[in-house]
Amino acid sequence: MLVRDGWYHVTSRGNERKAIFRGDRDCARFLELLGELTERFGVRVAAYVLMGNHYHLIVQTPRTNLSAAMHWLNVSYTVWFNRRHRRSGHLLQGRFKGVLVDGEGAWLGMLAEYVHLNPVRVEALGLGKAERTAEHVGLAPALTREEVSRRLAALRGHRWSSYPAYAGYAKAPEWLWMEDILRRTCGRGTDDHERYRRRIEEVVGQGVPERPWLQVRAQVALGAEKFWKALSAKGDRWEMTAVRRLERRTAWEEVIRAVEKVKGE
Repeated sequence: MLVRDGWYHVTSRGNERKAIFRGDRDCARFLELLGELTERFGVRVAAYVLMGNHYHLIVQTPRTNLSAAMHWLNVSYTVWFNRRHRRSGHLLQGRFKGVLVDGEGAWLGMLAEYVHLNPVRVEALGLGKAERTAEHVGLAPALTREEVSRRLAALRGHRWSSYPAYAGYAKAPEWLWMEDILRRTCGRGTDDHERYRRRIEEVVGQGVPERPWLQVRAQVALGAEKFWKALSAKGDRWEMTAVRRLERRTAWEEVIRAVEKVKGE
């Protein structure tokens, strides 16, 4: 659903999970295009992280033009990437994924935390899928000082993320819109960057939280019950699409359960 001034979590992944960033020049070019995106489409880019075979963005769309903006970004980058690396064909795996996010309360802060912690949430740092699940349910052993230090180094040293700018480690690009997330996570004050840095790095020391996607409604919206009801009350085509998608998913889950039941018998 396209919403005026709506907040979105946007992600795209490489086709067949292959790398879409092969080096620093690729990452730098993608950020150049992000800056151009804000000028061309008026989209506010509030947070980002580039992760080898995928990227995450948090954006706001004053002009309700997310689809046009992301189509331009992905096509522009694909054309440049293919020319640079002398390849052809699809670079990205289908259309981008966009989840509408509740701009009120703690939702934006929670999402920014997830986006910024991506460089830490990797197998090389003991945070593969199984390890993250163990931490989430309290079954993982306590972190050692060395493990915390390694994770903090990865977080601070990941150049291709908006975290260094939020934390005050690096100068922010002119086009990076940090005001809303800092205000929602740190309040108002002169030491926003220090407080944000302390908030995120304390989380690293405690164990990285699980992804927020279990709270996504019908795969299209993340937010409080009030937010979801307001969207549902619109009664437009988006709502019907979301409801049908949820119904299909529920029906498919019932089929799987039925098959498993037969196998068990």
